[in-house]
Amino acid sequence: MDSKHGAVKIIAADNLLKPSIDEAGGKLVVIDFTAAWCGPCQKIAPVFAKFSMDYPAAVFLKVDVDQCKQSAEKYAVSAMPTFVFLKGGVPIDKLSGADPNALKEMIKKHLGAEADGVASDTGVPGQLDLATFISKTGCNCLNESDDNPHTNCLTKDDKILESDCDEQLLLRVEFNQAVKLHSLRFKAPTTCTDGTSGPKRVKLFINQPSQIDFDSAEQMAAVQELDLSPADIISTEDGGGALMALRYVKFQNVQNMTIFIVNNQNNDDVTALEYLQIIGMPVESTNMADFKRMAGKAGESH
Repeated sequence: MDSKHGAVKIIAADNLLKPSIDEAGGKLVVIDFTAAWCGPCQKIAPVFAKFSMDYPAAVFLKVDVDQCKQSAEKYAVSAMPTFVFLKGGVPIDKLSGADPNALKEMIKKHLGAEADGVASDTGVPGQLDLATFISKTGCNCLNESDDNPHTNCLTKDDKILESDCDEQLLLRVEFNQAVKLHSLRFKAPTTCTDGTSGPKRVKLFINQPSQIDFDSAEQMAAVQELDLSPADIISTEDGGGALMALRYVKFQNVQNMTIFIVNNQNNDDVTALEYLQIIGMPVESTNMADFKRMAGKAGESH
């Protein structure tokens, strides 16, 4: 490590990129595709180096497109600089152009709580927190409170999801690509003194073509059912929430998951859920030709 490059690892040949990505494991990887002749690339290089020091939870790599032509082609790099973001070896986002603010915001977006130094270790070796892979615009929840909607339980903060008319909730979570699910964590407030309590019985469904209703959820056979104890869902300053293992072979190619919370711990009128952590991995068969989502100005280059 030197002051010029910060914590950025320089990739000098195509065959060195994949081992560096594999070595990162479940960490966020940010690749700077650059060129020596590109003025904007040289301008943002010290910014990229600084970010590598500011956000040690991520792995920062630099690839010269003239030295690593196969890598540039693999990740469909056509303008420099281009920043490619990966988790678990799978591309999750892409940014073209030398915009320091846009780069910083994208790093913070994909690091989540880790951007502020808060560890997001799943406690399961080789598995990721799949929050990055959730398509929040495709998620919804039946019987959610207007004041405390489902979006609250998909982020790590002090906000909660609450039911409205009764204790039941029907939460649909969509993923932006197929994933393999390993386990879940349900975190509810430590104490509920206002007529609310955390989930108890939960039914899980996968790959439903549309949102199912409560009658269907009651009658359908679930892929798996969970019975949560108070100790399983308690949320503390240290994290809390027991690991609820899933039948892994049943959750191998999941596009969406429906979580039906049937009742709560105290048979209260309102069910509260602080955070739902979904743990697993993206399906490995990602088609790089389909990876076209870009940020930045169209056609922006050197």
